[in-house]
Amino acid sequence: MKTAVAYLRWSLDRQDLSGEAQRAAILRWAASNDVTVAEWHEDAGVSGGTPIEDRPGLLAATAALGDVDFFVVAKRDRLARDVLTAAFVERLCQRAKVAIVSADGAGNGTTPEDALMRSMIDAFAAYERLLIGSRTKAALAAKRARGEKTGGSVPYGKAAVLREVRGVDGIPRFVRDEIPCESEMLTIGRARALRRDGCSIRMVALVLGEEGHRPRKGGAWRPETVRRMVRS
Repeated sequence: MKTAVAYLRWSLDRQDLSGEAQRAAILRWAASNDVTVAEWHEDAGVSGGTPIEDRPGLLAATAALGDVDFFVVAKRDRLARDVLTAAFVERLCQRAKVAIVSADGAGNGTTPEDALMRSMIDAFAAYERLLIGSRTKAALAAKRARGEKTGGSVPYGKAAVLREVRGVDGIPRFVRDEIPCESEMLTIGRARALRRDGCSIRMVALVLGEEGHRPRKGGAWRPETVRRMVRS
């Protein structure tokens, strides 16, 4: 039986493309093609335009190419919304003699027409990403023109994401959500553990720096920042 490495990527506000939905689509493809998914890798809440070096799931998936027959995604745009990233992964798969396949069947195959279809899908995915970015900027500009708040500081331990919503008039609007930031939550947990062990605020700041934990803007930890963090 042939094997595959599966890659999943989704935004937190797109339930129709959630990790569960993508996993189910890939499992259906695997069952119908007599393929075993040997490894699963994912990037949750990551934009398709994010550089490959900032996508640990995609890096791990490409690192496993030497041991499988297929690199499978639920849809081609889950791979990337950037033509260069998609082409780079395509090249890695070619070198490893691994076929990139999409569970929905779009662009699968080795004919010139299949290659053209993959290029078109990648180009339209990149265009959609740019279009979403343009609409987001326009929406924020409109909110600022109305005197509405568009930003503000995000508490340490959280990350801000923009989510598109549509009203009854069908006009897209963008709202800002705050979601947990895993790396910062780990830092907060470590700081609180040190305080429970009796460390002073200044000692906590020193230990965090020595262990490689860094403030959001870099540099050294300030005692007042640590104090707010352990009380949040």
